[in-house]
Amino acid sequence: MTGLILRRLLQLPLILLVIYTITLALAWMIPGNPLENPEGRRPSPEVAEQMLRQYDLDSFPRFYFSYLDRVTGLRWARDTLSGRAAKTAETAKAAGLVPPHRPVFDFGPSLQYDDWTVNEIIAGALPVSATLGAAAIIIALGIGLTAGVVGAVKPNSPADLATLLVALIGISLPSFVVGTIMLLLFAVAIPIFPVAEWGSLRSLVLPAFTLSLPFAAYIARLTRFGMIEALQSDYVRTARAKGAGELRVLLRHALPNAFLPVLSYLGPATAFAMTGSFVVEKVFNIPGMGQHFVAAVQNKDLFLIMGVVLVFAGMLVILNLVVDVLYRFVDPRID
Repeated sequence: MTGLILRRLLQLPLILLVIYTITLALAWMIPGNPLENPEGRRPSPEVAEQMLRQYDLDSFPRFYFSYLDRVTGLRWARDTLSGRAAKTAETAKAAGLVPPHRPVFDFGPSLQYDDWTVNEIIAGALPVSATLGAAAIIIALGIGLTAGVVGAVKPNSPADLATLLVALIGISLPSFVVGTIMLLLFAVAIPIFPVAEWGSLRSLVLPAFTLSLPFAAYIARLTRFGMIEALQSDYVRTARAKGAGELRVLLRHALPNAFLPVLSYLGPATAFAMTGSFVVEKVFNIPGMGQHFVAAVQNKDLFLIMGVVLVFAGMLVILNLVVDVLYRFVDPRID
């Protein structure tokens, strides 16, 4: 297991470098000048020209390597080891100024939001999206596992057909349709939950449920197929022959093996859910990563685009590694 973790950690920089290169190339080709937008930061021509030179926004090769130097922490390490960071801090203190904060992984300034860095935006938005995503995955597991087990125990029964219908609806209906229906039903017609609020448990219920439905549908299908196969296996027949109760057979013998495909799916699903759904965040007016990313693309905010994408990619790779490690605990036979 240690070897697996080391291999994945060594692969992480290469994967992120490929994602960084492709994303930056696509973002660079977006039409328009990031410093000439009808909304957000609109500096004077002199300041804009200085910013273009300062951040290498006028040259793709220079921006590629300078931003890579910044975001990988190499610049921070070089400045720290050379003493340049300490000198800058002493100069600021001598002038009566607050020393600038220098994060290790510096995603740069936002070209859209004046006086905000990408690190600050992500630090404020990521916990919101992560909370929403974690709640959605928990709800999806509860719905999906229950529906899958019920459908497998009584295949082709009304309960099984109902779970398949719910799964089909969850996969087919777009999130903005489900979110709009939830708002109309439970926030307008029956005012149980608040509208366009964030920060309380009640404000989390509708967006988390809306975000969870597609994941719950896939989990229900995977669990159902896995349980049907597991219930027909020899070890389940042996457990029943030894007198094990039906509930013990389902939960102790069949479900752990049927859960393996679900566990494999949970890695990318959790990463996607925790970085937030752009549509769900827009419908429920949630201040998460999704809204910032959409605004960054519209305004060609290269720093914010790259910051959000790299955070998402890092979470995806790390969560897939966590899933691979959990595989060994769920099924020790896997090498």
